[in-house]
Amino acid sequence: MKKIQISPSILSADFSQLSSEIKKLENGGADMIHVDVMDGHFVPNLTLGPPIIKALRSHTKLPFDVHLMISPVHKYIKNFSDAGADIITIHPETTDSLIDSINHIKDLGKKAGVSLNPKTEISVVEKYLEKINLVLIMSVNPGFGGQKFIPNVIPKIKELSRIKKDKNLNFDIEVDGGINFENSKSVIEAGANILVSGTTIFKENSGDIKKNIEILKSI
Repeated sequence: MKKIQISPSILSADFSQLSSEIKKLENGGADMIHVDVMDGHFVPNLTLGPPIIKALRSHTKLPFDVHLMISPVHKYIKNFSDAGADIITIHPETTDSLIDSINHIKDLGKKAGVSLNPKTEISVVEKYLEKINLVLIMSVNPGFGGQKFIPNVIPKIKELSRIKKDKNLNFDIEVDGGINFENSKSVIEAGANILVSGTTIFKENSGDIKKNIEILKSI
């Protein structure tokens, strides 16, 4: 049975208590911290930038799983690397050369991820799968937390998992968007091994983060 990793999204955390919220996630069994970076341009929302990531870096040993929803992305990759990102995930639509941006991330000693929006086809990333560490399947249209899961992405997860197996590749399949106790089983069965969850982890069971992470890991 494959190990399921949980990457809680701090977009759903109490931003006035971020350091203590991250400590709760670490103590609750999170495998990494998912950081959504939005620019108000590529997606219709603004969140945080490198200074906040840098300020939080000393508060946890967990990897920072940084999802860049910014355009153009290439010139900012080093800023997020220097701030303490461990995984840097970008969207193909935000760079003039996806392979150059992937190589830039790798050259900085970080893990490289590529994110696919619900309508973005696997073919966009397929020829780079040997070079990257992670594919992030968006199961909502990016921009805001708390959205409902789009079930139409399940076949995409299955297809990506099939390609991974057929080509004997080693990248992670991460899914982000509306993940809860009800739909996580189908996502895992489709082939995902990293679940991003915000609302469910921070709000369910009266905010019992440890319990919510344990439930997601045991489904």
